[in-house]
Amino acid sequence: MIKFGIIGTNWITQQFVSAAHESGEWKLNSVYSRSLEKAQSFGEKNQASEYFEDLSDFFSKGDFSAVYIASPNSLHFEQAKMAIESDKAAVVEKSIVENPEQFEQLLELLKKHPKAKLFEAARHLHEANFNAVQQKISEMKLIQGATLTYMKYSSRYDAVLDGQEPNIFSLNFAGGALQDLGVYVAYDAVSWFGMPEEVAYFPSKIRTGVDGSGLAILRYPEFDVTLNIGKNKNSYLPSEVYGLKDTILMDNAAEFGKVDYIDADGNNHSLGGKPDANPMLSEAKDFARIINSPEDHENNKDYQKWLEVSQNVNKLLFNLRQNGKIYFTDEK
Repeated sequence: MIKFGIIGTNWITQQFVSAAHESGEWKLNSVYSRSLEKAQSFGEKNQASEYFEDLSDFFSKGDFSAVYIASPNSLHFEQAKMAIESDKAAVVEKSIVENPEQFEQLLELLKKHPKAKLFEAARHLHEANFNAVQQKISEMKLIQGATLTYMKYSSRYDAVLDGQEPNIFSLNFAGGALQDLGVYVAYDAVSWFGMPEEVAYFPSKIRTGVDGSGLAILRYPEFDVTLNIGKNKNSYLPSEVYGLKDTILMDNAAEFGKVDYIDADGNNHSLGGKPDANPMLSEAKDFARIINSPEDHENNKDYQKWLEVSQNVNKLLFNLRQNGKIYFTDEK
């Protein structure tokens, strides 16, 4: 059983804790929050044993071997560093860090702390329907591009309209659509097609300076992939991968509720199955497998693959941001 700690007590943390407990491989033991009262309130309903409001104490005195980090994006790098230096397995919510320089520093730190592990919590990468799409793409004779959409209105945008600046829509906290929902479709593109040769990003910036939505074009040698993302509006468009006369059709490029393959004759073939009720269950099981048996050859192979994809997604997001002239406060 993996004893783990958490940084952050929001809804996504609760979803991961629930998935971890459902997997039967994890036990929440330690909770950090800037407010000790919040840490205790969250921890007591999830059977935790210890609570912290000092981050240094959390890492030096906490009884856990893995940590789930769900703080604002701009804090991920320093907190992941602390986890690795403490020889913990760090599961960092997407987006993992702001730029390739930070990612390289974490990789160098991992070399000095071989007991530590680093995972980006890109949950859909571990889901059966995501992998069913990847398998079908490998079987198609010709790929002519894709259109991938993930656009979902954030309740926190209401605060922006009221004149406030919540973390997820702030340059101070590395927010914006690309660094949040854009991570999902970036993982799709990198996992299924590799790294593009050229990129362009056309952001629709909001009052706070971040991209509320945006359109990205990834240029590959023989086709283009379009990413359509947003947090200040809703889209119900499906996503598609184009063959010659055949097409893969997804109801959503991040949630993968329904995945179909339409062959050259127009016949529809279901590729996937019913997703887990908790979409973070698959990643919780996968991460536990690596943490529990890190020396296993196949486990290590998967771990290195996920780490490489995470690094490439980070590069892609950074290149898109630079093209779209979006610079976070601490990068200036």
